[in-house]
Amino acid sequence: MTLSSPSPLSAAPALTDEATLNAALDCLLEHLTIPTQGDCNPQTIFQVLIRAASKQDSIEHTTQQLTGVPTGNTMRYHLDKLDEMQGLEAQLNQALQSRVPPRIARGKQRLAIDLHLIPYYGNPTPAEQPYIYRSQAKLGTTSFFAYATVYVIARNKRVTLAVHAVHRQETLVATLTYLLAALSPLRLGIKRLYLDRGFFCVPVIRWLKALNLPFIMPAIIRGKKGGTRQLLKGRKSYFTTYRLSGSYGAVECNMGVVCRYQRGQRGRRGIQYLVYAVHGIKLALSTLHHNYRSRFGIETSYRSKNLCRIRTTTKNPVVRLLFVALAFVLVNLWVYLRWHFVSRSRFGPRLVYQHLFPLKTMLEFLCHAVEHHFPVVRAVFLPLTK
Repeated sequence: MTLSSPSPLSAAPALTDEATLNAALDCLLEHLTIPTQGDCNPQTIFQVLIRAASKQDSIEHTTQQLTGVPTGNTMRYHLDKLDEMQGLEAQLNQALQSRVPPRIARGKQRLAIDLHLIPYYGNPTPAEQPYIYRSQAKLGTTSFFAYATVYVIARNKRVTLAVHAVHRQETLVATLTYLLAALSPLRLGIKRLYLDRGFFCVPVIRWLKALNLPFIMPAIIRGKKGGTRQLLKGRKSYFTTYRLSGSYGAVECNMGVVCRYQRGQRGRRGIQYLVYAVHGIKLALSTLHHNYRSRFGIETSYRSKNLCRIRTTTKNPVVRLLFVALAFVLVNLWVYLRWHFVSRSRFGPRLVYQHLFPLKTMLEFLCHAVEHHFPVVRAVFLPLTK
């Protein structure tokens, strides 16, 4: 058996750490506005934020590690000037949409929408209260900062197109309306909408059907013998209609009941029923479950986001939104740079060298480039005693 020799590499680099940092700064400076004064300028603030995000670090520790940057108190003073949630959200969504691969805009796309919850602990202040979302207990709390995101499902182009901080009194229909309205600058069509089971309710289904938006969402199984549980019968998959009722009235919806046999998978055996609400989509029952599974790419986007999210204890909901959305912007930038610089056109689909530029490599590039401008502290000096 002979080992194949590695392919020769190009003489000139396709992408450098400095070019990566410049691309990130260009995106942030172009779309985000942070009021500054004195020697503290927006570019320096963004470089500190990028370094903290690339290391999953806090602002305080990052400013202690770098020389020539503002102090942690100065950084927090300028960030706390951000007090208008809707304006910042619009700017962040512009930044997200400015760095997407080609053919995403002005085309029909498969979109996934989900809620991402970050635990909240303590007693909220009046400024925090409107953005504390109540949900099922998780990690020792029932209070969360909630962020709704819309994510495009396309090969080598999986990016987040919009993020929205969910208000405490906001309905699910209002959340969907905000997200889809944020996509209007892209002028894209919806080929298929994938929703989490948390959206399975009368108002959402009625609203989506009124707009004639094609969607798939799993049904919540309720009832002992009636409700959606009555659909779990037989040994074959089937389509049927079901009248979903609740405190907001009732709505007719098409249901796809997928019958699968578990042959010892995860220690389970027997029949597994998967029930989906479907509208405006023509799919065979045999492919319905597999098609919906492509939605789980949005869960991957959350894991990727966590690799570059700034650690913080601040409870300021506006600053929290900035840190969460910045992570999504960096992930979008990674997909954008990989598509444009770490790929090659050819006959057929574009060849993307994914193994040459993983997300962790881009974060290392950003970290090294920032440290080139602001060297890392390499010694500790004690105060002189009198």
